[in-house]
Amino acid sequence: MTRHLLVAAAGLCPLVAGAAHGQVDLYRFQRQLEQIQRETRLLVDHDVPADQRALLDYGGFVAVNFLAIDDVNQNTHILRQTDLNGYLRVNLDGAHEFFLRARTSYRDFNTGDAFRSSGDDWVEPTLDRAHYRFDLQRYLAAYEGRVIPGNVIVQGGRQLVHWANGLTLSHEIDGAVVQLSRRRLTLDILAGITRDSATDLDSSRPGFTNETNRNFLGGMLSFRPNARHRPYVYGIVQRDNNPSEVLVAGRTTTKFEYNSYYLGFGSNGSLGDHVVYGAEFVFEGGDGLSNSINGAGAAIPQTTEDIEAFAMDVRLDYLVTDRNRTRLSAEFLLASGDTDRDTATNTIGGNASGTKDHGFNAFGLINTGLAFNPAVSNLIMVRAGASTFPLKGSHWFDRLQLGVNLFMFNKFNRNGGIDEATTDGTILGWESDLFANWQATSDVTVSLRYGVFIPGDAIAGEQDERHFFFSGLTFAF
Repeated sequence: MTRHLLVAAAGLCPLVAGAAHGQVDLYRFQRQLEQIQRETRLLVDHDVPADQRALLDYGGFVAVNFLAIDDVNQNTHILRQTDLNGYLRVNLDGAHEFFLRARTSYRDFNTGDAFRSSGDDWVEPTLDRAHYRFDLQRYLAAYEGRVIPGNVIVQGGRQLVHWANGLTLSHEIDGAVVQLSRRRLTLDILAGITRDSATDLDSSRPGFTNETNRNFLGGMLSFRPNARHRPYVYGIVQRDNNPSEVLVAGRTTTKFEYNSYYLGFGSNGSLGDHVVYGAEFVFEGGDGLSNSINGAGAAIPQTTEDIEAFAMDVRLDYLVTDRNRTRLSAEFLLASGDTDRDTATNTIGGNASGTKDHGFNAFGLINTGLAFNPAVSNLIMVRAGASTFPLKGSHWFDRLQLGVNLFMFNKFNRNGGIDEATTDGTILGWESDLFANWQATSDVTVSLRYGVFIPGDAIAGEQDERHFFFSGLTFAF
């Protein structure tokens, strides 16, 4: 039986083990919070492009949220968070668009529940969107009265870049995306860097929550043979430009570097009038530094080793087209793992020296459940879901949506690790998530989320259920 996530390292240095446990919990919490914020913000999000844009649009929204999260040790963390968001959009004839959105938050944890030593605090005001968009086709139509068969769209600044299913890349980037299209062909070109307050995938690295510096350069070529399908291929290069950080704990010295590239292909579109699909397949290459600790818990020299990993994500949605807008969904996710990795994403407890790294690690955001929410590495996941508006036509609850997602989680490689302690079993567990979205008025939205994870035989820690609860009340103005 193999124990993971610095269990061996605990014998070498308790300081390393204790810090790593807290950092992994914090990394998972950040993923859970980001997933919730993405989902709930869409209900009132004015960053979604519309066919008809106002010349000047501004406003904001206040969100009052409550979260109760069970960590891997069955400790419940209670958080009350208030978010204030403001935005401004200026659009000139559809050709030029300026968009700014700023937010600030106040986090109020119960005593002792914070994931780091500092508890209650203000999250300093920050620009989470700030970009300029230029549309050549609309520019020529508005100012010269010309219609061209292709188009050039340039969007530069701080923006969310979400490619394909979001398996490889779904991240806030400071940079530019250029889209070149002509008839059925479209080429998207990306160049940028992660914003400095982004959370890094390597939670063993010092400063991983607020000092992330990774560069991205990529391109995606897509083709529309007809109105129903859009196959694509892409390539992305990621370079680790974080400061030359070194973690020294006892006799262990750890350096951090993970440089990767991704070659992907897939398609999205519809199959008939009722089925919507998305499929993404990706190979990961590159190189990274090996683990600084061997199986016996002794410090060892690090080496640079090659990465050879892969992943896939396939989704289907069936639209019932009834008056309740019922939707049935299914998803299959697979991400390769590495036999000698104790942790799926980290350098400490990561790939062994002298071996190739087969653990997939990328910068996407996939729904892997509310309560368990594992990283997309060494993972097989099956999801089935349904959602509906059960009270269409009701005066008060016409826009009430209810839904459920059911998950099954397995390890891809039974001897490899994930982002918490595991055995050599394969079944990680099962989860059921319930959600409700109610747009009570045009300005008030209520969101509820509840998830319960039942651990399987591959989980080495506590076998009790883990719960996740979220409630949010949003006022738009």
